[in-house]
Amino acid sequence: MSEISNPPPRDFRKLLKPLWSPWGMILLILTLIALFDPARMGELLNIAIRALGGTAPYILFAVLTIAYLSASGAEAIIANVFKGREYRMIVLAALVGGIAPFCSCEVIPFIAGLLAMGVPLGPVMAFWLASPLVDPPSLLITAGALGWNFAIAKAVAAVALGLAGGFITSLLVKTGAFHNPLRPRKSAGCGCGPSPIDSKPVWKFWTEAPRRATFMELGKENMLFLLKWMSLAYLIEALMITYVPADLIAGILGGTGPKPVILSALIGAPAYLNGYIAPPLLAGLMEQGMTAAAAMAFMVAGAVSSIPAMTAVWSLVKPRVFATYLSLGILGAMVAGFAFGAIV
Repeated sequence: MSEISNPPPRDFRKLLKPLWSPWGMILLILTLIALFDPARMGELLNIAIRALGGTAPYILFAVLTIAYLSASGAEAIIANVFKGREYRMIVLAALVGGIAPFCSCEVIPFIAGLLAMGVPLGPVMAFWLASPLVDPPSLLITAGALGWNFAIAKAVAAVALGLAGGFITSLLVKTGAFHNPLRPRKSAGCGCGPSPIDSKPVWKFWTEAPRRATFMELGKENMLFLLKWMSLAYLIEALMITYVPADLIAGILGGTGPKPVILSALIGAPAYLNGYIAPPLLAGLMEQGMTAAAAMAFMVAGAVSSIPAMTAVWSLVKPRVFATYLSLGILGAMVAGFAFGAIV
């Protein structure tokens, strides 16, 4: 009698794997909205597409810059600027991050380029934490909605958080906590041997075919990488705007004492909208009883650790670095809230 063998069971993890990709998650979310709330599909897509469109120039600029630096061989020069000057760069990164015109998602392409070029994690973390908190347009909007005292305190909090996060991260790196912080990414290279880029930069890279090929390959790879993650990030942000009512937040975050500040930092992390929508929202919440300290904690935590920002950060770095980024943002928000509450 011949032995009858059972067919091997299907590996459902392989079948579900496409759903866990950014494009798969986008398709799943849109499918669920189409099935259960089709009337809001247009509103949701409009919010996400407009947000992505506003970020597109920054993404394009970052992609072209990174590709140019790689094709010309300039990464080594830029990376060498940071060697031996890490503490000074942490201070500069926090100060520059406080005035850079990038929100939490727009800063991601530049952070990706810095990490890829080997810039120390301390200065990168300082810029990463400070930059999303304030920029010239959002500073004016915050001042108009919440007053100059609130706006200036937010700018100070941005620089202070960047400095603290940068120095803490630098110390952790020295203990060996963050070895090789970047997530592995599949290279789009052709595998034809060593890179044609040597240590001597060639600023007019288009005069050499291998460098032109490098520019095109890296540009395409980074554009696709950033586009898929930014699309998912802004779709999630649109879900928050569409389905989380402001009255619910006000009911949870009202009152006095330390509890509203702590809750505001914890809730603000995923529930934050962006630096332009948040000030009017917080002004309304403060009219409903939210304290200034809780509003500051909500704004700081949300700018650093909103779901769009966390999605993008998760795509770039390993879990230990991500957890540190998230912890610094939330704890820094609590400190900023308590400090602002004590001052006012």
